[in-house]
Order: sequence, then C-alpha cells, then structure tokens
Amino acid sequence: MQSTVLHSSFTFFFLVRSYRFLFFVSFLVGLLGEDAPLPAPQNISILSTNMKHFLMWSPVTVQGETVRYSVEFQGEYEREYANESWIPICECSLITVTVCNITEDISATVAYNLRVRADSGARRSEWGTLKGFFIRNTTFLTPPLMKAIADGYHLLVELEDMGPAFQFFVLYWEKGQESKKMVKEISSTVHLATMEAAAEYCVKAQTYVETINRSSSFSQPQCVRAQGNSQPFCIFHVLMSFAGFAVATLTLPFLVWKTRKTFQDSCCPTAVLPDTLKVPESPTQLIWCEREEAEQCDLMVRVIPSEEVLCLWIQETL
Repeated sequence: MQSTVLHSSFTFFFLVRSYRFLFFVSFLVGLLGEDAPLPAPQNISILSTNMKHFLMWSPVTVQGETVRYSVEFQGEYEREYANESWIPICECSLITVTVCNITEDISATVAYNLRVRADSGARRSEWGTLKGFFIRNTTFLTPPLMKAIADGYHLLVELEDMGPAFQFFVLYWEKGQESKKMVKEISSTVHLATMEAAAEYCVKAQTYVETINRSSSFSQPQCVRAQGNSQPFCIFHVLMSFAGFAVATLTLPFLVWKTRKTFQDSCCPTAVLPDTLKVPESPTQLIWCEREEAEQCDLMVRVIPSEEVLCLWIQETL
C-alpha cells in the first residue's frame, strides 16, 4: 500500500515537471520566432515581352501572417552618379502579390538592377537581388496579330495595335510570283495593293521597335483571293462613264443658256415702254419729205430699238 502511494506521487511529480518544461520550451520558441528575421525572397526573375517588363519571385510563407513585399530599382545613373542609391517603385510598395510591373520605371536602354524585400508585422527580411542586370532591349518581341482582307480588288491588312512604340514591316506578294514587296507602317489598317482578277495574294508581318532597333520574326503568311472575273466590273464602269457623259452633254447647254440669260437680265435689263410710245404698226415713219414740185415724197423708214425710243422720250419730257 505504501509503495503504491509513493509510485503515484512520483508519477504526479514527474508529470508536473514535464508540463513545466514543455511550457518553457514553447514560450522560448515563440519568443525566438517573433525575433527571427524573415527569409529573403528567392528565385527573382524578369518576364519581358513586347516591351512590357514584370519582376517575379517566390513567396515567403509565414504561418498565420500576411507577408508584404517592396521593390526597388537601380539604374546606371544611380550606380555611377548617385552613390549607388536605390529608387523605390511606388506601385510595388508593401504589396501582397509576388509580381511587380516595372515597365514604366525601365525607361532607358541601360543596365538595371532590381531587388525585393519581405515584411511581416515588425519583422523584415534582407533584400533579395536579381542575379545580373536587366536591359530592356532583351525583351522578347512577338509578330503582330494580323488579318489579310480582299475587299473587291483591294488588298488590305489589319494589324494588332501594340502601342505607340511599335511599327510594322508588312511583306506581300502574288502567289506563284517571286517578286515581293515590303512596306513600313505604323497604322493598324493598311491598303497594300490593287489585285489582279482571280489572283491570290499572301501577306505576313513583323514587329519593329525603333528605340531598341530590334524586330520580331515574321508571322505565318495569310493568303486571300481577288474577285474571279473582271469583265462585269469593267462593263459596269464603262456604263457608268457613258451615263455620266450623257448627263453632262445634256446638262451643259442648259447651264450655258441659263447662265447667259441670268447675266443678260442682270446687266442689260429689258426696258418697258409707256403705252403712249407704243407704235401699233411695225414700220415707223419718221420723216415725211414733201417737195414744191409735186413730186412724190420719199419715205425714209428707220426702226429704232425700244431702248433708244425710251431715251428720246425722256429727253423730250425733260
């Protein structure tokens, strides 16, 4: 009986000591965990396509806590003339995602360095730095999305709008012919050529960025065919031309007559005679010559225009 009591007391004492030790260890681990620094972000890399640049990294995991990240960059000027200073990227300050758009900050074709830091509560990691430098002329350029169109006998191409920094080299040719033509364009819709009837034309394009003097590869060719028979098209144009000529032939004399009449009425208006000056008969007898020798009188007749008669009448009245 006594041995049983001693054994129970010993077991109880051992359990109490064990719980105290475990509690102390847990407290110590928690205390050390709060003061332990965060690991720096790893696997830092850049994805750059068509002059759009993104910095990426692996996440830092902390159980039950939110980790935030901040990004800074250093250009050639900062390294050589500003005491190797770093510039924070405001759009990527204390963010929770593991990607940062650095396109606006990479504004020159020089070597850039970038780094990322993690924050969680009062804890902060060391900076994780990109291995090597990044230069924007290493961006990967893709061919533009394009669509070749046969609009009647017109060869058109619609190109993807990739932004103001992008231009396009467009190559087109008649299928089966060796000669090819290339044009340099900045617009998204381009008229390339007038096609032969029933001919098939092919088009392909590449992207060009002048600021870095680099081009993409060419896109896959797209081919379209023009209308099959040009005879109805020509007949239609001949008929339309003939109809236009006929309308012009009939309308021109009328326009000339109308213009002449309008000019005459405005510059030389027709005078209206008073009723007292109107002569009922057509010939006007102006002078009656009578000689003493009973000779027949000579009759002189003169037709005076109505304008002169009006002027004579006005003079006599005055």
